[in-house]
Amino acid sequence: MAERSVRWGILATGGIAAAFAADLVDLADAEIVAVASRRRESAEAFAERFGVERAYGDWESLAADADVDVVYVATPHAAHRAAAGLCLEAGRNVLCEKPFTLNLREAEELVALAREHGRFLMEAMWMYCNPLVRRLKALVDDGAIGPVRTVHADFGLAGPFPAVHRLRDPRLGGGALLDLGVYPVSFAQLLLGEPDGIAASAVLSPEGVDLQTGAVLSWESGALASLHCSIVGGTAVTASVTGARGRIDVPSGFFHPDRFVLHRDGRDPEEFTADPADGPRTSLRHEAAEVMRALRAGEKESPLVPLEGTLAVMRTLDAVRERIGVRYPGEHAAGGEVTAHAG
Repeated sequence: MAERSVRWGILATGGIAAAFAADLVDLADAEIVAVASRRRESAEAFAERFGVERAYGDWESLAADADVDVVYVATPHAAHRAAAGLCLEAGRNVLCEKPFTLNLREAEELVALAREHGRFLMEAMWMYCNPLVRRLKALVDDGAIGPVRTVHADFGLAGPFPAVHRLRDPRLGGGALLDLGVYPVSFAQLLLGEPDGIAASAVLSPEGVDLQTGAVLSWESGALASLHCSIVGGTAVTASVTGARGRIDVPSGFFHPDRFVLHRDGRDPEEFTADPADGPRTSLRHEAAEVMRALRAGEKESPLVPLEGTLAVMRTLDAVRERIGVRYPGEHAAGGEVTAHAG
């Protein structure tokens, strides 16, 4: 693949698929060669919009297309296991949207399939590939603020969302936690790793999904993370990291920031801003570029979004759901498919 463009297939045709395709078009070494939807009309309209050669009215045809180097799975997350699994079993490499799956069991199955078939697999946690987030992590890892003591992060949408909306539909993995809370959890674990303890509380909808959830994660180091997500109130969507010798504040849109401020004891605040050459803050091109870099290097996973890190986040999300009592159709109570792995 080093001598030609990486050839992408897009599985699903919703808003996030369109945003990803638009950013792929801007990458000189990327080519979209096929798109699939369960409705051929949707696939054909998408193909016409983005100049894609082949449009399939089923997932299987895309998975079987040997001209596709990697498939971007952009279905609702309740279908991630089926869609990504189909592609991996057919020998395709996969970038799968977040949240990676509904639960840890499904995530482990996808990782096992990727390793069995020798395929590349990555969660589309674009925050981890963002250049400014990577700079923030490097500062924390280098001890710029000393040992981390606390992390705060929130992500809430004002709504209101009707009962028929996907965010309130248990069959689609609805609720604030998986759709929005995955960002605060992933941010905290990017900096601190998997927690040793988890406490959580939530307000549930009549359908049984979480309208808002608060969680406190703890580590043996003494660090704590206070995290919140909501689909009934628009929050500031900010984050902060406090260490023994300073603090980093990330303003609104912490998971795709255009700046952050480093406060170090005894020094003036330092502002770090995004490089205009990196494109708009909403760009998904950084995760696409990382996938293509890894494929050309012959890697089966990305060091920026490692599979063990994805599994660790899914363990935390499962544990939070265990505590707040959210179950999706087909899942079992404690001891079954959704189990708490942290104290």
